[in-house]
This record gives sequence, C-alpha cells and structure tokens, in this order.
Amino acid sequence: MNSIASRIAEELGVREQQVNATIALLDEGATVPFIARYRKEITGSLDDSQLRNLEDRLRYLRELEDRRGTILNSIEEQGKLTDELRAAIEAADTKNRLEDLYLPYKPKRRTKAQIAREAGLEPLADALFDTPDLDPEATAADYLNAEAGIDDTKAALDGARYILMERFAEDAELLGTLRDFIWQQASLKVTVVPGKETEGAKFRDYFDHVEPLKKVPSHRALAILRGRNEGILAYSLVVGDGEDDRRQPHPAEQRIAARWNIQDQGRAADKWLSDVVRWTWRVKLSTQIETDLMAQVREAAESEAINVFAANLKDLLLLAPAGPRPTLGLDPGLRTGVKVAVIDGTGGVSDHGAIYPHAPKNQWDQSIEQLAAWCRKYKIELVAIGNGTASRETEKLVADLCKRYPELKLARIIVSESGASVYSASEFASRELPDLDVTIRGAVSIARRLQDPLAELVKIEPKSIGVGQYQHDVSQVQLSRSLDAVVEDCVNGVGVDLNTASIPLLTRVSGLNATIARNIVDFRSQNGMFTNRKQLLKVARLGDRTFEQAAGFLRVAGDNPLDRSSVHPEAYGVVEAIAEKNGREVASIIGDSHFLRSLKPEDYVTEQFGLPTIKDILAELEKPGRDPRPEFRFANFEDGVETLNDLKPGMILEGSVTNVTNFGAFVDIGVHQDGLVHISALSNTFVKDPREVVKAGDIVKVKVMEVDIPRKRIGLSMRLDDEPGAEVPAKAGRGPKGDNRRSGGPGTGKSRGQNNAKAPQGAMAGALAEAMASARKGR
Repeated sequence: MNSIASRIAEELGVREQQVNATIALLDEGATVPFIARYRKEITGSLDDSQLRNLEDRLRYLRELEDRRGTILNSIEEQGKLTDELRAAIEAADTKNRLEDLYLPYKPKRRTKAQIAREAGLEPLADALFDTPDLDPEATAADYLNAEAGIDDTKAALDGARYILMERFAEDAELLGTLRDFIWQQASLKVTVVPGKETEGAKFRDYFDHVEPLKKVPSHRALAILRGRNEGILAYSLVVGDGEDDRRQPHPAEQRIAARWNIQDQGRAADKWLSDVVRWTWRVKLSTQIETDLMAQVREAAESEAINVFAANLKDLLLLAPAGPRPTLGLDPGLRTGVKVAVIDGTGGVSDHGAIYPHAPKNQWDQSIEQLAAWCRKYKIELVAIGNGTASRETEKLVADLCKRYPELKLARIIVSESGASVYSASEFASRELPDLDVTIRGAVSIARRLQDPLAELVKIEPKSIGVGQYQHDVSQVQLSRSLDAVVEDCVNGVGVDLNTASIPLLTRVSGLNATIARNIVDFRSQNGMFTNRKQLLKVARLGDRTFEQAAGFLRVAGDNPLDRSSVHPEAYGVVEAIAEKNGREVASIIGDSHFLRSLKPEDYVTEQFGLPTIKDILAELEKPGRDPRPEFRFANFEDGVETLNDLKPGMILEGSVTNVTNFGAFVDIGVHQDGLVHISALSNTFVKDPREVVKAGDIVKVKVMEVDIPRKRIGLSMRLDDEPGAEVPAKAGRGPKGDNRRSGGPGTGKSRGQNNAKAPQGAMAGALAEAMASARKGR
C-alpha cells in the first residue's frame, strides 16, 4: 500500500516531497492562503487550487486509514484475521472496498443465516454446494432438528439457502464485480408515483424518463432525488430493455453463478443452487447494489453542485467594488415604502429614512425632493437600488431624479439583494447597527455591497447569497467546508484594511478567528487606528504564530510603507537589502517600475527566501496593495422594460449574470425574473462548461427568445443573430456531445424578492425541466 503522501503526489502529479512538506505545514496549523503565498520554497510553488485538493484528499485518506485500523482491530478481536485478509484490507484504496471486505465480519443482528447455523444446517449447505450430485430432499432429511424448529426438509433447505445467500452476498470480489457491471450497463428508470401527476407537475419531465446511469448529469440526478424524497417520483435501475420480467434470470445472476462456479448440468442439486443464486440477487443484493450506486450518483452530483456553488460564490465575492464613494442605498417596496440609507465613503451610516413614491401614497414628487436633499447634503455619487419588489419602479424614480437635477451627476445601479434580509435580522447586524430598524439595515447592506461586495457579503452565510445549484439537497457539512474555503481564499487574495475591516471580514483572514477578530476591533476602538502591523502583537490572544499567519494579508496605512503591501513582515529585510544595495530609500523604490524591472531577482536570493518569493516581492513593490478585482461596471437596464409583459421576442437587452449552473446561466434583465440562457445558447461554438463563457457578475447582451408569462419564465440567448423559434444549426451552439438543442430554451421565473432558503426548487427545477424539454424538441 502506498503512503498517503505518495498517493496524493501521484493523483496531483507533483513530487512526494512537496506533499510531505505541505502536510507538515497544515499539521502545524498553517492555512492554505498563507502556504500558497508565503511558503512557495517549501511546497515547490503549489498554488491554492492544488493545496485545496491536497487538503481534501488528505482528509479523506486519513479517514480511510482510521477506518482501516478500526476494521483490522475488530476482525483481530474476533480471531478471524488471516494474513491474506490483512493484506486485502491494507490494499483497499476506497471506503467502499474496505466496507465490502469487512462485511462478513461486521457485528450484526441475528440473521436467518446465523439462526440456521445455530440449528446445525451449515454442513447441509456445504454438502449441496460442494457436491451438486446429492439429492437436496434426501440429504436434508438427515438434518431435521425439532428442538431448533427444523421440522421438515423444506425448513432445512430454507436454512441452508440462507447460509449460502449470506456467504455469496458478503463476498467482496463479487460485490465489486456486480457494482461495476450495473454501473456500466444499467439505466436509471424514473416514473411518477400514481396519483401524484398534478401535485408533482414541476417534475413532469421525469414522469417517464430513462437514461444510462453513468451519464446522468449532476443537476438531473439531484432533481430526480428531490422528486423521490418529495414522494412524487420512483426510480429503479434496469439492465437491458428495461422490462422487469422476473421469470427470466437477471444478467447479474449469471455473474453470481460464475463467481461460485454454479452451473446447471442436470445434477440433482443444480436447480436448488440456481434458486439460491436467484434469491441472492433478488432478495439480498439488488437493493444493496442499487442503494450503493445511487449513493455514488448522489455523491458525485453533490460534489459537482458544490463546485458550481463555490465557483459562483467566488465570482460574486470578487465582483468589482465601486470603491469608497458616498452611496444612497434604496430597499424598494410598494405599500411599505422605499427604505433609504445614506452611506459615506467608509461604509458608515450618515442618515436614513423612508419615502413613499408608489401606491397607495403616491408621493412621487415629495420623494424626489427628499432624495435630492440627501444627495446634495452628503455629496452622493452612487444610488444602489435593491432588485426585489418595486425595483424597476424605484429605478424610474431615481431616473426622474437624475433628469430633474442633472447637476447631481448620479449613477444608478441595480444591486442584488439576495441575503440582505438574512443579514438584517442577524445577530451581527444588531450589534453593528443597534439603533437601526431591520428594514433600514437592508438598505445599508445594499449600499455597502455596491461599495465593496466582498466586505459586505462575508457578513452573510454563503448559502443565503443565492448563487447555488440545489444547495439545499447536498451535504451541508461538505458545502459549508467548501464555501468557507472560497471565502477564505477570496478575502486573503484581496487583502484586508486593518483599520476599517469588520469582525466578519477579519474572521476570514488567515490565522484569525472570531474571538481574535473581535479583540482587534476592540483594540482599535480603545486605542485608535493601527499605525503599523507590529501593533497587532499587542492585541489580546494574538501571539507570534497568529501574527505570522495573518500579518501579510492585513493592510495598514501608517508608519511603514511596506505595511500597505502584501510583503510579509518576515521579508522586510529583503526589501531593505534591495534598497541599501542600490543606494535608495525603501519608500522611493515602491512603485518605481523601471527600477524594479531592472533588478535581477537571483541577486537577492537568500537561504531563507528563494527565487519564487523574491519575484513575488518585486511584483508587489511595483504595484503595492493592488486589488485583483476587475474594474467597476454595471448593467444599463432598458427604459420601459420593467415587467414580463414588457418583454417581446427578439428584444436585445443588457443584463447581469446572477448565477451559472451546469445547464446554463441566469441573467437579470430588470423585470424581477431572471431569464435563462441555456448552455446551447451561450455561444456559436461547443460549450462544455457554461463558466467557460460567463461567470456571476458579468455584464452581457442577450436576446429574448421566449416569454412564458403564466409560468413567469424567460428564454434568452447570447447568440444575438438567433431568431426566436428557429432551430439550432447542426454544428452550432451544441450542448454535450450528441445533444443538439433548440436555441433559447425557456428560462425561469425566479422571484428575486423571495427568500432563497424557502424556495430551493422553483427556479432551478423549473429551468431544468424546461431545458430538458427544449433538448428533446431539438433532437
């Protein structure tokens, strides 16, 4: 058996030495962002993606080793651990294989086979198995045992059958063979539960659905599993034509018979042994294998869904910030009014209130005058409008404001408010904004997420941000672990201003936790702004180890210009040596591109700092503290297109990508419902993964292909030369190979104003159903 390190090295295609070094750092408590940026010499420059994969595999393989040890101890305590069995267990490379080997020795409740053994029937089972020439009835007559309830030959033969069935069903090699065979050959057959047709209309595309098991895509698997959990769908695994003719042997039975060398040669016990094989499959193994394989399908589907969510979350967190510009945050509403928060350039609340421009009060002119007064008083530059109910009506109000008072020079931007209500009611929001009503906190969040999406969105549980694919159907432990890793990587990749960062943002910095983050904020409140990184060591519970992990990701505009960069304090000496060798001051070389590019990194390599780190330092000095996020842009929604009724096929509109799934991208075009650009309509060339073309936050041009007002669904295309209703050319815009789809499949009617946590199925399941219907029409 290979060591954990050698196995990971082989899987990742790196050297075992790199893996061992990384494992040592992780075991010492180092974080992935710290290792990726500041320990390149030790890891051989493994990047954050490789390190995350390494960390995940290390966790899995260590769990596997723990389970292996438990199983070996259990079998040894039973006195049944042979050298051959030990070797097989030590060679097992998956949890499934390990459990298959353990199955015969796993403590279990008394089975029918065990009861039969206690009745002395194992010799009968062995005799008929070893010598099929024996007559079953005559042989069984010798094993009657009234005291054990074996009163006739039928009872004796039944007991012998249970013994052989259990023996066959607990054979690890056979289980592996059957699992592989069914995986390769079976189809997943899905039907509707009788009487559930109306109740389960959203799953109607699966009411009579068959496809190869191994090819079921993740989103379809999760939809089917959800339908089954809701009692709408039933499924089974079928081999061949899908007809379950119980009079004919199942192909799996042939493999069971072959494994145990059971053949019908006309001998006395051959028919009885064939019945044992049939019972083994139909009673013991078929359900077990189906359960195992559907668990495998679910696991793969969950993994893919989590990856999709993580990718979307990363794109959303790294959206371009508008920057420290005074902003008006508007949380739209009709009857309850539009809540307004005035936010200064640092995210502080300068003022707040409410206006009532819409029905029933209709205070349009008064609302414009109030907004204008706020804008003049606080020198507002941006107006952030939440995209929920009354969003476009409120945007029209702001447009009117801009026309009446062009000297204000306002920019109006529609902002996703997903998760704003979750933040507003959170414990952190009540501590951060204790004097504000919950509704005003929502307006504050909308404005701040325009100024700096990352800083604001870290305050919200990632699952509530609204960019997932079936996130409520997957392992919540794995989902949280993956999303936490994404947030950690994003926060540390951008860097954090030590003097303005909130507790949630600081908590995500490498090496810090909620307690230390709170201590940092308390220290800042009591002692004023930090003037250098070294002051961190005065914060309660922040020792040298934590400082080492965190300091490089924290920015301080103070005494030392290097404190504003990502150069780690441990490497300040390198910068000082560069400056001294060239007769310059440290401050003078920062930003001097011509000078820095003239240097040879090799000249400054030391025993502690190798070439990768020197190159990183020089790159950082050239553009210190640069933000890796893109330039700020926003979508311009079409005036007069505010509801589904305003949409017409053929319209070309600008919108913002809100979510990317395996089957396409959702785009906000300003009508309160996100439209779907199906994967087949993303490009004129083959698209395997929608994220190759778009990501959350992108501003795109789309053509309206279909509008289904009753079901609130919009079909869009990013191929602007497409014509509504036209067929996809044979070589253009194809989905997965062999799946020619119609352009602009119907989209979804996800209401952006609703709580995502309460409606996990509406948008995604609806879009998926329509996408599949589109695929079938196009074939």
